[in-house]
Amino acid sequence: MFWIEVKMNVRIKNQIIQALANGRTSVYRLIDRQDASLPEFLSIIDEMKKEGMISIEGGIVSLAEDNETITKLQNTGVTECSECDYTGYSISGFFSEILEKFEEIASERPEAIEVYDQGFISPEGIIKRIMFMHDRGDLLDSEIFIVGDDDLLSIAAALTGLPKRVRVGEIDERLVSFINRVGEAFNLPIEAVKFDVQHPLPANLRRKFDVFVMDPVETLPGLGLFLSRGVLSLKGIGCSGYFGITTLEASRKKWYEIERMIYEMGFVITDLRRKFSIYPLTEKNFLSYHEKLPVYDKFGDNVDCDWYKSTLYRIEAVKEPVPVVEGEMVIDEKVYKDDESWATPY
Repeated sequence: MFWIEVKMNVRIKNQIIQALANGRTSVYRLIDRQDASLPEFLSIIDEMKKEGMISIEGGIVSLAEDNETITKLQNTGVTECSECDYTGYSISGFFSEILEKFEEIASERPEAIEVYDQGFISPEGIIKRIMFMHDRGDLLDSEIFIVGDDDLLSIAAALTGLPKRVRVGEIDERLVSFINRVGEAFNLPIEAVKFDVQHPLPANLRRKFDVFVMDPVETLPGLGLFLSRGVLSLKGIGCSGYFGITTLEASRKKWYEIERMIYEMGFVITDLRRKFSIYPLTEKNFLSYHEKLPVYDKFGDNVDCDWYKSTLYRIEAVKEPVPVVEGEMVIDEKVYKDDESWATPY
């Protein structure tokens, strides 16, 4: 295990050096260029600083001038696609029209609040998630259940006219009201109901849907709880689920346990799309309570980019889905946060 950790540290150091080879950058842009968890990243850059490999001043990170690797790495940078933001999808045609309608509607959304740890994906990111679901055959004539919808994916999906129906289980009454008002105003096949994941899934939502979508908390107990509610909503074999997980608040060890949990529930992972979802730092998003995120205590608040991004999972049932949690489960501190929860409000 020690050898594995050393090997990972070397790889992350390589990512950091490669990102800095052509010039200094902010610590938050550096966070986005590597894939260790936030606690691991801090430990590694502290080590690199002590070794004289890098310097950090005012939130800006630079390589030591005498670093012999700089010459070797210059002009070797990988250029990411500016058209698709690393997702593989460029919005055009039909979906650009959906984006325009969605942006207009979403501009009136309720502000994200810390009590529910809310934070929403960019409008472009939501449309790309819809496009990916459509690409995988999970949108047309589907019955979709969304566990928590501060992203308003229900509205975006329904605007396409492709799903048969979209049901939302949401704890925030402001969002329940907003989604239902939009559904009525635009005659969309969506309905939002108040639902607290701490309680068992109601009978009228069990085994009724083809697809579930969610963005769960990233502790192992929390993930087990959220995924169980989604899993129990599915009709059976061949149904699918979508959810986002970061590398920032979920280390490799946690990913291992997450994937083992997925297999135990009867699913196979069909797709992993790295950095697929971007959470923009806007006034209505978690910027409104950013001072309560531990990450800013660790790295400062000179944020110059949208650094919080998640990997999109798609899973598919190959056995009868079996949730790991069926009854009531209280969301206490252990369920809500762990030692890696640096982007979760304290």
